[in-house]
Amino acid sequence: MFYNTDEKKKYLKEHLSQKRYQHSLNVAAECRKLAEKYGEDPDKAYFAGLLHDVCKELPAEEQKRLVLESGFAVCREEIETRSLWHAVAGAYFVKNVFGVEDIDIINSIRFHTVGRAGMTRLEEIVYLGDLVSADRSYKDVDKMRKAVYSDLNGAMLEAFNFSIKNVVKKGGLLPVCTVEGYNFYTRLLKEDKKK
Repeated sequence: MFYNTDEKKKYLKEHLSQKRYQHSLNVAAECRKLAEKYGEDPDKAYFAGLLHDVCKELPAEEQKRLVLESGFAVCREEIETRSLWHAVAGAYFVKNVFGVEDIDIINSIRFHTVGRAGMTRLEEIVYLGDLVSADRSYKDVDKMRKAVYSDLNGAMLEAFNFSIKNVVKKGGLLPVCTVEGYNFYTRLLKEDKKK
């Protein structure tokens, strides 16, 4: 499939701050590298990574309107957490405005902030690509980057741990799908150790 990234870059450049646009390019590049390492379509991963924050800087009311209009299953905790709206809004936006029909791309945008159990390889790549992109500078980012390129399932569990600790530290709400994702990868790694 052909992914028209030039047209999408033009849109993003016009609708995002320079910092957010650069982040989107960084995530897209990271997703391409991860796709090459883990056997996913590099162009598709680049495209999904590029668009993951397409609605991030829309006004809050607009994001919430798109979330509620989307028809996606969205838990109460997500609806009550403004910083999560852009992912659901973005998935709905790329489907309806850009005409993206690939459910894997739509879901990779939808779940790039909260994760879930049973993520596809592309969803994992966008989730992790966002977490370790070149512009990220949090305390253990180098450790996370190393994990991402050595063991995908281990990196996913590490990422869920990181995300959950951050939410708890800020006194935020944990979406059901995040908890399910943590449990899923915990079980997966326990099963891997038994082999």
